Amino acid sequence: MTIGLVSLGCAKNAVDLQVMAGHLLKAGHSLAPDPDNADVILVNTCAFIESAREEAVAEIARACELKRAGRCKAVVAAGCFVQRYRDKVKEAFPDLDAVLGIDALDRIADVVGNLKSAAVPPGMPKKVFDPPIPALRLTGAAFAYLKVAEGCAHRCAYCAIPAIRGKYRSRPPKSILAEARALVKTGVKELNIIAQDPMLYGVDFRDGTNLVALLKKIDRIKGDFWVRVLYSYPSEITDDFLAWMNTSPHAVKYIDVPLQHTDPKVLAAMARGSAVKATLSAAERIRAAVPGVTLRTTVMTGFPGETPAAFKRMLADIKRMSFDHLGAFAFSPEEGTVAASLPHRPSRAVAERREREVMSLQKRIWAAKARKYVGKKFRALVVAPGVARLESQVPDVDGVVHLRHPAAVGEFIDVTISKVRGFDFEAVP
Repeated sequence: MTIGLVSLGCAKNAVDLQVMAGHLLKAGHSLAPDPDNADVILVNTCAFIESAREEAVAEIARACELKRAGRCKAVVAAGCFVQRYRDKVKEAFPDLDAVLGIDALDRIADVVGNLKSAAVPPGMPKKVFDPPIPALRLTGAAFAYLKVAEGCAHRCAYCAIPAIRGKYRSRPPKSILAEARALVKTGVKELNIIAQDPMLYGVDFRDGTNLVALLKKIDRIKGDFWVRVLYSYPSEITDDFLAWMNTSPHAVKYIDVPLQHTDPKVLAAMARGSAVKATLSAAERIRAAVPGVTLRTTVMTGFPGETPAAFKRMLADIKRMSFDHLGAFAFSPEEGTVAASLPHRPSRAVAERREREVMSLQKRIWAAKARKYVGKKFRALVVAPGVARLESQVPDVDGVVHLRHPAAVGEFIDVTISKVRGFDFEAVP
């Protein structure tokens, strides 16, 4: 059958969809260029925040409507939203032919092959969902995501991920290296290392394997490619990791360190109190250790107990640390989390106003930084016709470089930045 893929949520979720697609291809099915014109529509869902859940509901409903209209034979819902609300999803969408939480993604080929007996008992996955090798990628020719672990060892008060994805589980190095070699062999020029918390990689092993040891093994793979590590809990960024970043032939000098907040009382309420010192000194420490590094962070507004003074402190710290890239979002109370029942929560309107204020400040910071790029030369990776990215730009969340002249997709080129366009650049080879 032809399978139409709908991908929602983060890069880690997208990797799960790639692996499912790989298993489906291996079983003899094919992928439809347009998910609306397929025998089976597979909706891989997210449930991280309210807007993600709303999007999941809308996409499942749309797919079921296509089925009722005779546009497809079956609809399968998978991923985090299903894992968290399995029974409610079945009740709300009786037209669904199968529901697969993340505990059953490895059953996808069997389920699609026999949709009439697609019931899968709920549970929690015991290992990381491994891709068939060579790995399928839906990101295009230039770059790929390489998931190294599943689940989370932290228990942040606002986050439901541990309840959805389970405890932290590192993927075996042998499996990761096999996939990395296959990706590089097929032309990938950027490996983006992802997990809920890559810095903890190997914490559940007993042989001393850790993230830096893994990265050094990836460095031995022959080829010209970037290695970028995404998502770093502030107190877990080690001196060894920063040293690797300075000496690796492949490392991209880019660190995404989600601080979430900077006020000590708010961080304590978030159950991130042990990271206060690391949070407040993160930017200075990393920049001192890795000259020329690009820093990104994420912050939350409107968390319970965020007073006007606490918010002003965060604004001052954002200005002081001057991140190259920053994202902000208003607090969303998640069912089953500690934060959902905490008192003294600012209103939604206040949280959203503060979010806009943060982003307004960041736009000013970015404008000052972006001007310094103009006229300078950089190495860039061409990721689509007429579009490239610098080392300082992460897929999907940062800006891109618009090229005035064509260049081959999947190749490195040297460019001169000629103009700033919002969060993007224009450049000539």
